[in-house]
Amino acid sequence: MDDQIRIPCVMMRGGTSKGPFFLQRDLPADPRQRDALLVEIMGSGHPLQIDGIGGGNTLSSKVAIVGPSTRDGADVDYLFAQVNVLDRVVDTGPNCGNMLSAVGAFAIEQGLVPAESGETRVKVHNVNTGKIIEARVQTPGGELRYQGDASIDGVPGTAAPVYLAFLEAIGAKTGRLLPSGTPQEIIEGVPVSLIDGATPVVIARAETFGLTGSESAARLDGDAAFLARLEAVRIEAGRRMGLGDVGGSVLPKPVLIGAPAQGGTLAVRYFTPHACHTSLATTGAVSVAIAATLPDSIVGAALPELQFPADLTFEHPTGRMDVRVEIDLAAGGTPVVFVTRTCRRLFEGAALVRRRN
Repeated sequence: MDDQIRIPCVMMRGGTSKGPFFLQRDLPADPRQRDALLVEIMGSGHPLQIDGIGGGNTLSSKVAIVGPSTRDGADVDYLFAQVNVLDRVVDTGPNCGNMLSAVGAFAIEQGLVPAESGETRVKVHNVNTGKIIEARVQTPGGELRYQGDASIDGVPGTAAPVYLAFLEAIGAKTGRLLPSGTPQEIIEGVPVSLIDGATPVVIARAETFGLTGSESAARLDGDAAFLARLEAVRIEAGRRMGLGDVGGSVLPKPVLIGAPAQGGTLAVRYFTPHACHTSLATTGAVSVAIAATLPDSIVGAALPELQFPADLTFEHPTGRMDVRVEIDLAAGGTPVVFVTRTCRRLFEGAALVRRRN
């Protein structure tokens, strides 16, 4: 008897992240059994994830689970799972906008959504947050296309663009844009904005920590004293946001902003949360962009002349990310953020796990 079980999956790059994509029906319905399976598949508990398919980095230890929609107005469900590299745990609290950028293409290829001629709009229900994001996927002649001329910093080469419209990008976890009720407050002597946009973030000015906001990810990751201070701020921010004790959670995510060094709008350093992202999470960029619409927030105060609609460029450790912010007057002045990403199907087959007696 074969002592391994084969679970169909597709390895995909979404934005600046990558990981296996599974159909919901191919994984256990029980969350504990599912998470135990994902830990084994990814090889967590070892820094290289040597006995699994994870990449030994938070950006390549991610999983997408896709299935038919359980919410009206959406085409598919998408559950994101962040599988810890060193610890054998799985966090399904946050969304991941980079992995999200590959969900539409995966859904089309798996037959969950029919391809239209020209462009296919896939409304994705993110199960983690309960929000709907529209992915606009290139399908000329009704055929999915991965190759194209779009480029994003942090990924070599070019590919077909995927446009993400965050239609419900407020209150991802708490249901409120300002969970603590104020656009700016002080934690541990640091002025911060606690924003719950596409993901909960605690935003501070880099200069508060004696930084510029344009430091390399390696430089920030190597500063133990800075990381300890940032974590103390994050822990208290989580409590004030109503998230409880976040010591074992990846939410909220810390974000530093600073003056741009390369002609952009802001320098942004996003943490995952205990290491600096080598580029910038899509959900983090969306949350910073939403904060820019609040004049009294840390971000809004840094951009006093900003008018909407606005095109913003965020400088991150490996380049830039462009986002567009529009105000939907028909929806009571709700901000809608658009982000351009790319994706690619890398490998298809099956993940192998040990058969349990």
